[in-house]
Amino acid sequence: MKILRIPIFALLLSLVVLPSFLGLTSVPASAQQPTVAIPTVTGTAIGAYIVVNADQEQINVRGGPGTDYSAVGVLVAGQLVSAKGRSAAGLWVQINYQGTEGGLAWVYSPLVTIFQAAELPIVAPPPTPTLRVTPTIDPTLAAQFIQEIPATRLPTFTAPEPLAQLSFSDGAPLQPGGIPIGMYITFIGLLGLFGAIISFLRDR
Repeated sequence: MKILRIPIFALLLSLVVLPSFLGLTSVPASAQQPTVAIPTVTGTAIGAYIVVNADQEQINVRGGPGTDYSAVGVLVAGQLVSAKGRSAAGLWVQINYQGTEGGLAWVYSPLVTIFQAAELPIVAPPPTPTLRVTPTIDPTLAAQFIQEIPATRLPTFTAPEPLAQLSFSDGAPLQPGGIPIGMYITFIGLLGLFGAIISFLRDR
């Protein structure tokens, strides 16, 4: 009888302690559920963007919409950049470009392909850059290229001598003897007529 008491005691002990031990080490199902929401990873829409055309090896990126603005960098063929706006005429596109003031720059739209262009607002262009130094001309250097032409004297005007003008009297011209020249002409005419009459009569 003494020999059977040890196994019975051990069996009873195992029946009491083992469930308690399993209860302490087991994890309740409610503890496996998180108490906070787990964030889900979703794709963020890039919005409007441009891709440099494949036929362009590289294009200039400028500080404003136009060739009056200096180039601030380049983009290579196939490069994708997000777009932020466009010029009023649509010839220039504003893009995100690191390394510039405000992180923005401009590219010429015919050199790129614009995706979702309807989302691009019209953006006012930045002020046109002005020259920091006003160019001045060195007067000493400029004087070397200025040729002074000496003044020439104008020809003096000499008045011509007065011309002698003939004056005629109101009356008929007279011969030295005081007889008018008309009477000489009439007399000579009458002599000629008289001679012609005599010659005519003699011929008959």
